[in-house]
Amino acid sequence: MVSWFGRSKIRVEIPRLKPRGASSATKVDFAEYTPELLPFLGQAAAMHLEVAENLARALAAAPSVEVKQQISYVAAQVLSTQHKLVAEIRGLHADPDELMRPFVDALVHYRTLATGTDWRELLLTCYLSAGMLGDFFEQLARGIGGDVGNRVASLLATDAGAEQLRELLQRSINAEPTLTSVLAMWGRRLVGDTLLVARSALADAGSPGSAAHHAAEANIEPVFTELIAAHTRRMDGLGLTA
Repeated sequence: MVSWFGRSKIRVEIPRLKPRGASSATKVDFAEYTPELLPFLGQAAAMHLEVAENLARALAAAPSVEVKQQISYVAAQVLSTQHKLVAEIRGLHADPDELMRPFVDALVHYRTLATGTDWRELLLTCYLSAGMLGDFFEQLARGIGGDVGNRVASLLATDAGAEQLRELLQRSINAEPTLTSVLAMWGRRLVGDTLLVARSALADAGSPGSAAHHAAEANIEPVFTELIAAHTRRMDGLGLTA
């Protein structure tokens, strides 16, 4: 498993993940596993670049000019977010390419696991994985805090084309009802691999089987329970069974 973040020297509290717009009364202490700011920004920027690449693949495979145009709008929004993350990195006098580079291999590996057989599966990958990881990264940014962390959290909380993707997927399903079972199966497959990407950010939890490892797993379990719940809501919103 790839460790995406180094362990921070600063102890902060990260709120428990929640659906966007909802209030949170419960907090989970991830103090030992909070990412440092620059590696976090590098991973977030690399992740958005990967989503944009997947959208480009879906655009190339899409069957009509109308669908291609709609996908292009989403890709533009994702790239706009990525460019703003890069601007934050440059504002800290760091090199965005150097900060993104350590995460490339892990993202390429994830792509091999999460690339579908046609453009609809690619779009579902973008919609579900970007949603899950976006929720997770938003809360990590809030945990980092400060001016940059809060700006990035607000940036990651924006829609960035998710609603357009949902509408495009819904129209595809309505036009071809047999897609329902295919996409439902694909969505179920995606959740495990996507959670591993999120979990790798908090991977330094002691040796497997140790008391520290068990304590960390118990501590973070509510976060991933809510990630799965949000994934289920996205699937249900498309008429798919998660």
